[in-house]
Amino acid sequence: MVNRICKLTFVTITSFSLFSSLPAQAQTMEEKGLEIVQEVDRRDLGWNNSEADMTMELRNQHGDTSTRFIRSRSLEVDGDGDKGLTIFDKPRDVKGTAFLSFSHIAKPDDQWLFLPALKRVKRISSRNKSGPFMGSEFAYEDMSSFEVDKYTYKYLRDEQLDGMDCFVVESYPVDKYSGYTRLVSWFDKAEYRVQKIDYYDRKNALLKTLRFNDYQLYLDKYWRSLKMDMVNQQNGKSTTLTTFNLRFRTGLTDKDFNKNSLKRAK
Repeated sequence: MVNRICKLTFVTITSFSLFSSLPAQAQTMEEKGLEIVQEVDRRDLGWNNSEADMTMELRNQHGDTSTRFIRSRSLEVDGDGDKGLTIFDKPRDVKGTAFLSFSHIAKPDDQWLFLPALKRVKRISSRNKSGPFMGSEFAYEDMSSFEVDKYTYKYLRDEQLDGMDCFVVESYPVDKYSGYTRLVSWFDKAEYRVQKIDYYDRKNALLKTLRFNDYQLYLDKYWRSLKMDMVNQQNGKSTTLTTFNLRFRTGLTDKDFNKNSLKRAK
């Protein structure tokens, strides 16, 4: 799921710069921004499928917290966006809730939410994807996989973040129903991992900030952040997603991501 807001993980860096092999010609900031993000995407190909256990910690402006226990499943899809299934196990008021997302490259994502209290599957419309996901500071649109063609880009600058040399890239959503006017992302130059994202609302005011922590390397190739902190800069609330027991290539197939089986998700 979000670890695919998630498709921002990478292999060990090569010994040369991304741009060392580019022709010695003028490059626009838009071209450079796109090239950085394309390299980020290229380094994450081939992971196939994954499963994980997660906690979602909701924190209000007074510091009061509540914790939810989640299982996450993801499937890489050739030629299109990835598929994700999120199942809530605890506490009792959310137990059995399941969220299915089909990300797409060239059209709006498909998303469904199974609500056990109502015993029905609710489709999330494109106009509602900027709304909060299960009361968290993540929006429904944040729960889709990252796809390059969902945005246009502009390189802003080089900058240090927490002692890491980073590229800073601005992204502009193509979807007219996005809740964001732009995103500003910090990618470390060493591994091309996203370290921070600032989200700006429809009034172009800073809405929230996502920080990626505790990166771990899997299959000698794929970096995953095991702790993500989303802070709402406007209301003081925050949500922390922590990942446990992440494993890859567990045998998941397309049939495990079917909206007709959402209510039977186990």
